[in-house]
Amino acid sequence: MNLKSFLLADIAKGMSITLRQLFSKKFTVMYPFEATPISPRFRGEHALRRYPNGEERCIGCKLCEAVCPAQAITIEAEPREDGSRRTTRYDIDMVKCIYCGLCEEACPVDAIVEGPNMDFSNEDRSDLLYTKDRLLQNGDRWEPQLAKRLAEDGKYR
Repeated sequence: MNLKSFLLADIAKGMSITLRQLFSKKFTVMYPFEATPISPRFRGEHALRRYPNGEERCIGCKLCEAVCPAQAITIEAEPREDGSRRTTRYDIDMVKCIYCGLCEEACPVDAIVEGPNMDFSNEDRSDLLYTKDRLLQNGDRWEPQLAKRLAEDGKYR
């Protein structure tokens, strides 16, 4: 077998592989146009949850602030007339956050959770300082997904 016939055989073999793959099922996910499957343990953009009656869940215990290794959470709380504590300020600096999930694990009432959103890039750093209002809006927007995820993840907690 000479070199020319050897190269032609190699080219024919390569072309057959190319044609076979051309018509087979694709493995690539076209990301912005197709949703990727998300695990119940996925940690994305943060959210503050409310009880079904509309009252916010956070009791101002500051456990999430204490456990945060990046010191990204700032909480101020004050007592109310009925003796319970509620937050007056709940800020998360998303530039500092390392998405470790310790805040979610430390919360005794499942108030702070990490939601399903992975697309939250900004052009201005000041937009990445999440205030209590923004966190509550995130929680209101994703509550059905968050409740389902927490139920699925419950056996591992």
